[in-house]
Amino acid sequence: MSSATKPRISPRVLCINPGSTSTKLAVFEGDKLLFSEEARHPKDDLNACCGIQAQLPMRRMAVEQALFRHGCCTAFDAVAGRGGLLQPLPGGVYAVDDIMLDELSRNAHGEHPCNLGAPLALLFAQASGCPAYVVDPPVTDELRDIARITGLPRIRRRTVFHALSQRMAARLAAEQVGVRYEDAKFVVAHLGGGVSVGAHDRGQVVDVTNGLDGEGPMSAERAGSLPALVLVEMVQKGADPALLRREILTAGGLYAHTGTNDLREVEERFRAGEAHCGEAIQALAYGVAKSIGGMAAALFEETADGLAAVVLTGGMARSEYLAGEIARRVRFLAPVLALPQVDELLALSRGAQLALAGRETIRSYAALVKGKVE
Repeated sequence: MSSATKPRISPRVLCINPGSTSTKLAVFEGDKLLFSEEARHPKDDLNACCGIQAQLPMRRMAVEQALFRHGCCTAFDAVAGRGGLLQPLPGGVYAVDDIMLDELSRNAHGEHPCNLGAPLALLFAQASGCPAYVVDPPVTDELRDIARITGLPRIRRRTVFHALSQRMAARLAAEQVGVRYEDAKFVVAHLGGGVSVGAHDRGQVVDVTNGLDGEGPMSAERAGSLPALVLVEMVQKGADPALLRREILTAGGLYAHTGTNDLREVEERFRAGEAHCGEAIQALAYGVAKSIGGMAAALFEETADGLAAVVLTGGMARSEYLAGEIARRVRFLAPVLALPQVDELLALSRGAQLALAGRETIRSYAALVKGKVE
């Protein structure tokens, strides 16, 4: 009998999180972590794939090899993948379905490695005969209406961000400062291969930078905000829009300035005397700090309640130097908490286990899309 028809007392859940530079995976039984790994993908290997969808076999193999090493290849009760770029939707747990997979395979709403979370989850779920879910997709949309308005009425801002990471970090920060997440205000900066900075107003993310649309600070490999007319002029002079888009999203930021998207290497080279590496880190810290200040302003629209905390999370938040440089610029706003230990994989597992236990509604993406069409 499959694990789907006879679940364990503590369900076993495989969690898969494809990111810009790595594929993270973990297996949980209840809240107990059986193992966790991060398969890092060299930049040259990613570039050789010629597109996100072509990375699926490489990332699938990385997960298979990790599961084999740990003797844990099948017999899961659920598989949870990081949500991809879908239509705007409420947060929660969604069953992987055909409409979701079709939109992700076409990069219908944007191209990012997180688009591989659902298909990877389904591949491994089919092997175990269990359900495949995505949890709190990055297109979770709670923006205030005023935050959608731009200087061109035909262009509206949309929300794409590290929803899973930011929410967990804000909840953990709330516990540390002794408040309820739903009663307080936070600015949260996720610092990874991509960077997003969000304004959390009593449980709602009312504004956030969207790095996939070119907003916000530069990151390990994204260019961040750029002068719009300069880009227009580059295209007018013959620049290939597809190549320019790829450069902005995957070959900008630290990578463009230093030749690597690994902050640890950039810091080592800075300490060894490469001044331009230090300048790149300073520019990254400066840009994040500016975005934090902007999101702090967004939180004072209705009341003057102070910020409970500024929260730094994501892999680059492990850097004491980078976190310190950001904190130096924004600590006047509120206490600054660096929480790099926030575990998106655990968040995925908890969402799936709540769904298995019937304590979380399993939402239908197909029904959501159909409802919008009707």
